[in-house]
Amino acid sequence: MKVLGMDIGGSGIKAAIVDTKSGELLSERHRIATPKPATPEAIAKVVQEMVTHFNWKKAIGCSFPTTIIDGKCIHSGNLSPLWKNIQVDDFFKNTCNIPFYVSNDADLAGIAEVSLGAGKGKKGLVIVVTIGTGIGSGLFYNGKLIPNLELGKLLHEDGNIIEFFCADSIRKKEKLTLKEWSLRLDILLHQINTIFSPNLIILGGGISKKHDEFKHYLSSDVKIKIAKFKNNAGIIGAAMYARKKLNE
Repeated sequence: MKVLGMDIGGSGIKAAIVDTKSGELLSERHRIATPKPATPEAIAKVVQEMVTHFNWKKAIGCSFPTTIIDGKCIHSGNLSPLWKNIQVDDFFKNTCNIPFYVSNDADLAGIAEVSLGAGKGKKGLVIVVTIGTGIGSGLFYNGKLIPNLELGKLLHEDGNIIEFFCADSIRKKEKLTLKEWSLRLDILLHQINTIFSPNLIILGGGISKKHDEFKHYLSSDVKIKIAKFKNNAGIIGAAMYARKKLNE
């Protein structure tokens, strides 16, 4: 089944037409910078541009970078605080006049990776960690999603939220070397291992393509794999989520 998957992030909004059985992108990925400030009206305008770009008339799956429950934004994340309590699926549906199926970005990236990617067939506890503007996370047990895990909201030893310490946006903002940044990431990985004892951690997000350059700085003994779909996992998972909802 062909579905348009859209991934709304803190720095960019990306979309492509996806074969939901294989995870293959059937079109070129199109990207538009996330507007600043990322208000509902500003994001909706870019979403409409995406729909027009692909001339898409059917349902859309959408990865969204906040806690989402039944299509509603519960926490504004790294977007504008105006998003809190907005019913995102209805908001985009009313903007574009087509159905939207919206869920948390890391959860949907995890669906792609656990179903078709680095976690395919893996039993036990699998945690997908997406590293970008913030830190996203998806929790899976024997392939089943346990939604809305927010590991980026764990506290660092200094009492601050850990995504403000080791997100990729912080690496760029503070001009950290990959070594300096990866030693910060290692602290998060050790926390995850201590709390959850996962069978596998899958690292995704744009920084994952640099894994070979920083993996030797990571000391956590949990098994780590890089997302098969790299920074496209959110797009693919969003399309798969929409297909599932349409078939319910």
